[in-house]
Formats: sequence, C-alpha cells, structure tokens
Amino acid sequence: MKKKINLLIGFSALILLLLCAIQVYLVKTAYDYKVEQFHTEVKEKIGNITNNYTELDSSVFLKKDALYKSLLEKIIHNKSYRYNVKNDLLANEYRDILTLRLREKLNKEFPESEINFAVVVNKFIVFNNTTETDTVFSEKPTIENSIYGDLASLDNAFLVRNYIGTTSGIRNDDYKLLTEDCLYVSVHNMEQIILGRMTSILALAIFSMVVLISLFVITIKSLIKQKKVSDVKTDFINNITHELKTPLTTLSVSTKMLSRQEVKENEAVFNNLINTVERQNNRLQNIIDQVMSNSLGFEEIELQKEKLKPHSLLKSIISDFNLAYPTIGIQTIFDQSEIALTLDKFHLTTAVTNVLENAVKYGCNNITISTKNENGHFQISIQDDGIGISKQKQHLLFEKFYRVEQGNLHNTKGLGLGLYYVDQIVKAHKGSVNVMSELGKGASFTISLPTA
Repeated sequence: MKKKINLLIGFSALILLLLCAIQVYLVKTAYDYKVEQFHTEVKEKIGNITNNYTELDSSVFLKKDALYKSLLEKIIHNKSYRYNVKNDLLANEYRDILTLRLREKLNKEFPESEINFAVVVNKFIVFNNTTETDTVFSEKPTIENSIYGDLASLDNAFLVRNYIGTTSGIRNDDYKLLTEDCLYVSVHNMEQIILGRMTSILALAIFSMVVLISLFVITIKSLIKQKKVSDVKTDFINNITHELKTPLTTLSVSTKMLSRQEVKENEAVFNNLINTVERQNNRLQNIIDQVMSNSLGFEEIELQKEKLKPHSLLKSIISDFNLAYPTIGIQTIFDQSEIALTLDKFHLTTAVTNVLENAVKYGCNNITISTKNENGHFQISIQDDGIGISKQKQHLLFEKFYRVEQGNLHNTKGLGLGLYYVDQIVKAHKGSVNVMSELGKGASFTISLPTA
C-alpha cells in the first residue's frame, strides 16, 4: 500500500512539473510574440522619420551623397585607395550632426523610452557597364562599422531597416556605387514595457500555477492523512481485539467449567468461577465504557461542575494512585495559595489519572506533581522520568487512537484514547494541555485551567 501511494505521489508530481513546464512555455511564447510586436511598432515609427535620411536634414543628406561620390571617384582613379575607403567613410563629417538630428526625432517620437541607435555600413560595391563588379567590402553588420549613432554594442539591439543606396560618378556615369546601411536600435526599458503589456497573462499564469500547486499539496496531504487514519483504525481494531480476547477466552473457559457436575458439587470452586465470570464481565464492560466515553469530543461532554479545592482533589487522586502503583514515587510541589475552582470532579479525576497511568506505561519510576496559580489560570504540571517522547511525535499525542510506538512496534497496550480524553476534558473546561519532552529524559504534561 505504501509503495502504491509513493508511486502515485511521484507520478502526480511528474504531471505537475509537466503542466508547469507547459505553462512556462506558453508564457515564453507569449513574451516572444509581444517582443516581435513591439519591434514592429518601433520599426514603423522609426521608418517614418528616417526614410532616405531626407526628413532629418536635407543638407546633411547632400553632404553624405557628396562624400559617397567623392569616394567613388577616388577608387576609379586609384585602385589602391580601396583599402582606405572604410576609414574615410567612418570618419565622415556628418556623423555628429546626423546623430543629433535622429536623436531629437526619436526623443520626440518615443518620449517615455530611452532609445540608442547606430547606422552601420556593411556593403560598398563599385560596378560599371563593361567590367565585373568590384566589392570593396561586404561584411556582417558590426558596431565598428557605425557611420553615426550612439549605440555602444549590437548585442541587445535589433535591426529596424536596411537602406540600399546607389551613387553615380561625378564625371563618369558608367561607374556606379552600391551601398547598404543598417539601422539598429536598442530600447532600454523594453522588458518593462512588454511585461506591462503582459500583466493580465502573467497574473493568470501565476494564479493558475499557484492554484494547481495548492490543489496538488492539499490532495497529497489528504491522501497521507487518510493513510494515517486508516493505519490508526487498523491498529485500533487489532488492539481492541486483543483487549477483548483475554476476558472472552476466560469467560468461555469458566462457562464450560461451570457446566461440569463436579464443579457444581464443589461450592468453593463454583463460587471462585462465578467471581471470575463477574470480574471478566466487569472488565468487558469497562473496555466498552472506555471506548464509548473516552472517544467523545469536548463539545459532546456534559460536565457536572461543582466548587472544588484542586489541591484536595489532587491529594485524593494521588492517594488512590499510590494504592494501585505502590512502587512509583510521587513528589508534590503545591502552590501555597489555596483557591476554589468550578470543575467536574469525575472527569478531571479521570483525566489526571490517565496522565499518571500513561507515565507508568512508558517506564517512569518517579513522578513530580506541581501546581501554580498565575495570570488567571491554575496549572497542574505532571513530570515523569520515563522514556520520553521525540519532538516529531509530540503533536500527535492528543489525537484519537494514537499510541507512541518504538520502531514499528507498539510495545505498550492500550486503546490510544487516554491522552485524547485528557485533551477533550481540559478543553471542555475551557483550558489547555501541552507536553514538553526529550527522548530518554521523561515528559512533562501541563494542564492549565481558567480560575474565573
């Protein structure tokens, strides 16, 4: 059974991880779509203000065209000049003015975003009508080939558009110049803008994952709890079967012996068997009464309260306990002030006795009972030197049918109702009970009852 539950939990966890992975993938896909959508918007806006550069500054555009014509003429007349073209192109005189003009228009068009840009040249090709094409350079776009702009790197930038231009020679129209420039843009707060647009998607995704994980945790907890309840019930049934078996067996044997003629004729033996039957019958009745009464919740318990002096009550409980367990040493440390409390004598006596008997069951030889009256509560502390209880199991002590186990075995007989009954009786008196213990160092139970 335990193996099946572990397999079920493992399989459920795997499905949960798979669903979470799918959710993350869908969110990532939505994010990528929003990024592309944002890039398209930026491209459209920038395209409107950078078309052929003419809308930036016509005079600057003329200077750029004149520079390209000049470079073309130099190449036509001096083939070795091709190695200096890039340096002269990058050291153009319109770099600063074009950067300034485009910066002004971008700030106007994108007032809420900080945009950096760069125009890089990646092709410079000379051709004429009679000879083959002469590729001066044709490279992948790099920031080192920036002819104007303020972008420091292309790593986080995206391509907005390409500008293909052709220029004719000044004195020789047979020669043509083909150039390609690429405009790259980086938006500093792009992630914030996109995440802002995805607020509803992210909120829904996070909510779905939280609900999914919460349901998984609740389901697993319920499954484990049901397994524990099932184990406790099975243990209880096995234990009460053992408790009932002994008196029933004795009753069966005694009944058979009573039917014998020689027993009927022997008055002493007959009376002894009758007494045995009566004792075992009382034992059965006590077991049934214990199950019936001790399993009630504190809301169902009807208290018959009366004015009592708790110290006097404790002394009578200790006196009766000493008769039943004469080898157990009991020391008392009572508060000097004597008060009167409204209590149910029978139930509270049973509760305190249950704590004392529980200490004996788990190996104590000495018990110290102390009282304290402070902060509107009367406290009864019962400390023993038994085997103690591990901290991991202390919160289970007052659960119905729970019994402390050693390893996987219950070495101490009982129905697991004693401390549950103590907790319910104390709660019915509007009080509380708690335990402090270390394994191998005994336990201390404190019952706190309101004095009002």
